[in-house]
Amino acid sequence: MISSTLAATAYDRARPAVTPAEGLPQGVTAAASDFAKVMEQVDLAATGAMAGQGDTHDLVQSIAQAEIALETVVAIRDKVVEAYQEILRMPV
Repeated sequence: MISSTLAATAYDRARPAVTPAEGLPQGVTAAASDFAKVMEQVDLAATGAMAGQGDTHDLVQSIAQAEIALETVVAIRDKVVEAYQEILRMPV
């Protein structure tokens, strides 16, 4: 059985995964920062809703924004992987 403390600790350890990496081009870093901000807003809205301090409408809106942001990031990742695979298939 997973306790709430254990789940919160695991979540806290996983948070750095959404922070932008260093050494990336400026556009990629800005996009990654925007994505991290959206995820932070969702985190704050969810925490507020669980504590009974947040508005349900704000929570639903932030979850919808996070879903769109995640779908965008996945689509970009898929295009990058597809381009990399195409480069690997080129004859040398």
